[in-house]
Formats: sequence, structure tokens, C-alpha cells
Amino acid sequence: MVDHADSVPGSGYEERPSGTVAGAVLWRAGGAGSGIVLPDGCMDLLWVDGRLLVAGPDTAPHPAGEVPGSGFAGIRLAPGTAPALLGVPARLLRDRRVELSDLWPAAEVRRLTARVASYGDPRAGLEELARLRTADGGLPDPLVREVAARLRAGQGVAAVAGAVGLGERQLHRRSLDAFGYGPRTLGRILRLQRALALTRRGLPQAAVAAAAGYADQAHYTREVRALAGTTPGAYAAAGAKREIPEPSGSRTTA
Repeated sequence: MVDHADSVPGSGYEERPSGTVAGAVLWRAGGAGSGIVLPDGCMDLLWVDGRLLVAGPDTAPHPAGEVPGSGFAGIRLAPGTAPALLGVPARLLRDRRVELSDLWPAAEVRRLTARVASYGDPRAGLEELARLRTADGGLPDPLVREVAARLRAGQGVAAVAGAVGLGERQLHRRSLDAFGYGPRTLGRILRLQRALALTRRGLPQAAVAAAAGYADQAHYTREVRALAGTTPGAYAAAGAKREIPEPSGSRTTA
């Protein structure tokens, strides 16, 4: 997730926090581009050339152009919030981009597509759709929100399970439905995002590794290779390009 709002000069991309859907970000981009979408624990509801799609939670880098199109808009939903809104377990959407009509009745999707299209900015239509679904019983379980917050803070799986009153196996099952993968994987992804944010601020790799909670710099390097398909040095060297998110709404690298 990008750690600044508004726009990235020259990128054709802009975003802003949602005013009505907690933790969500509204974004738009001119085209798919040629970057790589990195895992961030989020799911997106997409508007692509007049179609509604869903981008599931990623476990590995994805090519930005895997969903072809010339105009993209989306609402990026915070980890654990999309399944309640969509009525679909996140594990079924892991590493996938699917048409909303594959998840909901076609007639309902046609009605919603026309409604989103009626807005001058499709982001506003997507935000309203998400708001209405949330108000109609699509609120995430408070336990899910707590799990995500504790993992984001760097707590280990055993500590999180104990804090929310679940066994580790129960936590794993609940996490698969809420996040698309187990708590250990979500924790790794959220830690990666913390580390990349520090890298974008210009911190040396050793300092990033320590601040983000890695055992050492080698551990940090292995995790970046595994989850982002690159190296910390290559990510840092990408410069301004790494600040250009691609049309799933997730962080990218050049």
C-alpha cells in the first residue's frame, strides 16, 4: 500500500483514503503498465473498462498487466475486511483476479455495474457499493480486525492466538477465510510492507532489517526475494518507479 495520498507525479496514478469505508483506499490508474504487484494483505474491488472484478490476496508478485485494460479504478480494502463484504472466503480468491459476476448473480452485477458507471468518477461508485454492503451486514469480525492489528504490530502467531482466545489451529482456519492465508504468512507480508516503507525513506538495509523485526539483514533479503521476487538493493535502486502502484492497488516494484 502506498504511504502517501493524492498522486505520484507522472505516474498516471492517484489515490486517497475513503471517507466512508474504514481502512479503505480509493485509487485510479491510466493503464495496466508493466510493473509487478507485490503482496500487501489487501483485496481490491476493481473497475476495469466498465467491468467489475475482484483482486484476491496475493502471496507472490504478480504482473500488473495480467488484467488487461486501458482504465482502472479501485477500492483497496484493508486485510480481513473484503470477505465479509463480498460474502466469499478469501482463501478462494488467493492469487486470483476474477469477475464479480463469478461470485455474485449476473443480474445483480449488471445492476451494480450500471450504478457505478453512473458516477462521474467510478471510485465514488465503488466506495458507495462498499459502504452499502458494509452497512447491510458486511462488517468484518472484530476478532479479525484484532488479529490483523496484532500481526501488523509484529506479534508472533502464538502471542496473537493467546491474545484473541484461540488455539493456533483455530486461528489458522479463521485466518484462511478472513485473509486468504494463515497468520504466519500474513505476518510476513505485513512485515515486508513495513520494511519496504522504511526502504523508501532511504534507510540502510541493516537498519531496515532491524527496525522491521528481521533476525538480520540476510533474513530480510531472503524474505524480499521470496515475497517480492527482487532484492532490497534492486528495490531501493528502482527509485521513483517503486512509488508507482499498479492497477490492483498494491505496492509494486519496477
